Amino acid sequence: MKLERELSLEIVRVTELAALASAPWTGLGDKNNADEAATEAMREMFDSVSMKGTVVIGEGEMDESPMLYIGEQVGTGQGPELDVAVDPLEGTELVAKGFNNAMSVIAVANKGNLLHAPDMYMEKLAVGPALAGKLSLIDPIDVTLRKASQLLSKPLHELTVTILDRTRHQRIIEQVRELGVRIKFLTAGDVAGAIAPAFPEAGVDMYIGSGGAPEGVLAAAALRCLSGELQGRLMPEDSLQEQRCLSMGLTDPRKLLTMEDMIGNGDVIFAATGVTPSDFLNGVRYLPNQRAETYSMVMRAQTKTIRFIHSIHDLAMKPYLQKQMQEQFTS
Repeated sequence: MKLERELSLEIVRVTELAALASAPWTGLGDKNNADEAATEAMREMFDSVSMKGTVVIGEGEMDESPMLYIGEQVGTGQGPELDVAVDPLEGTELVAKGFNNAMSVIAVANKGNLLHAPDMYMEKLAVGPALAGKLSLIDPIDVTLRKASQLLSKPLHELTVTILDRTRHQRIIEQVRELGVRIKFLTAGDVAGAIAPAFPEAGVDMYIGSGGAPEGVLAAAALRCLSGELQGRLMPEDSLQEQRCLSMGLTDPRKLLTMEDMIGNGDVIFAATGVTPSDFLNGVRYLPNQRAETYSMVMRAQTKTIRFIHSIHDLAMKPYLQKQMQEQFTS
């Protein structure tokens, strides 16, 4: 079944409302309320989208945050049957601290195509079109970087990788620096970080290291639309996490996951709206007279079309947001 072209713009309306709902929490130090605001707004707007959607990837449980839970039905119940992956607020900590790279994200594909990724860490290698299909996550990091240097015709000291600034990455960081490769650290924002190599303006050649598995599937959906690639490998930490992988249909929890494993071979639609600025999307900005502007992108794998959407919203005409703002600042 083909994904309907009109679905792309309907999905953007969902990420826009989630971004607008969470943006007022920027810099207030309350990631849970910011996340809840985005989640409830996303759920509200999904009710108007013509599809029979099933959430196969919901919000991250690692943060003990409110969720659009796995198995939840979204949409009007009319239209195509779809797998839905969501992160209403990717980068909750970023919003709480007023940092860059937070956004609202959705990916949809025909039923049965998106990996039911358990909420655990995933080792990842993400690249843009120039390196897609030419590197392997299985290789040691020094081999990968030397191959990338040759393929891009760049000396090692001109390569830039992005990685989450975490203690678990200390050995990788040391290896990268021993080769003289530049590192662009991320405080959070796993999806934006993995997508960045596909945007020349980001100045990043690849994303390495580990992050959330659900975010890996979302990034893989975006990279399919951008002709990039993400390879992954789950990192279960104990027998309970291994059992969870098995219960979700992953017979080999530690196998190398390809793009096909994560998002299938069919069409995929990916949409994101910036909450705070990133390398490729501006964040929500408030204007006079109760207006706000949003910056979104929506992409479709089948056509490789990338649309950037700049919208001006009259907040007085959005009763859901008016009610939410009143509750937020009068409670």
